[in-house]
Amino acid sequence: MAEPYPGYDVLSKRNGLSWNETTRRVIAARLAVTREPRFFSAVRWRTLLRLCERILPQPADRPPVPLAAYVDEKMLSSGAHGTRIAPMPYDGDCWKIGLDATEIEAQAAHGVAFHDLADGDADALLHRMQDGDLHDPAWGDVAPKQFFAKRVLPDITGAYYAHPTAWSEIGFGGPASPRGYVRMEADRRDPWEATEARPGEEDKARAENRRVR
Repeated sequence: MAEPYPGYDVLSKRNGLSWNETTRRVIAARLAVTREPRFFSAVRWRTLLRLCERILPQPADRPPVPLAAYVDEKMLSSGAHGTRIAPMPYDGDCWKIGLDATEIEAQAAHGVAFHDLADGDADALLHRMQDGDLHDPAWGDVAPKQFFAKRVLPDITGAYYAHPTAWSEIGFGGPASPRGYVRMEADRRDPWEATEARPGEEDKARAENRRVR
């Protein structure tokens, strides 16, 4: 599939006028997040890694966004407080229960760990989760359908779009501070925004995007 914003790398804005020091610190922390679990156990971590792979497969020609690491980091920092969806527990415990139950369902259905399931079998189990068609007592107060809709999808996709790699893919320039965005109408863009490639004009867009700062 053709790149919509060829040649664009949002990190080229790192030291330019588009980002302030607070933005630089936030992005540096996101790029430095550890790839080892600090909130989840080793077994839950392996289940989460496989879950992330099936929910949001990533291209093989670039380093992947560390989705599981971002979920782990989020649960470590805020999973034990904030809002929750009754009767489910707070987000961190919800994830622990959901991952444990997913592992049990995989073992019951296929006799192997979830992270060892073939792609088709893993996807079939996730479809059953989405439909609420999983019933092991291990789920407790975490309804599989709610877990999928309220934790799996938003937390994993939110992790993806918090990373600069995803910003480059969609032509996003990051926070609008201090420079700001001025041309807000449809089909208009500021000079420091990425150019979307029109059919047959990919080379032109690539050249323009490499100059974006």
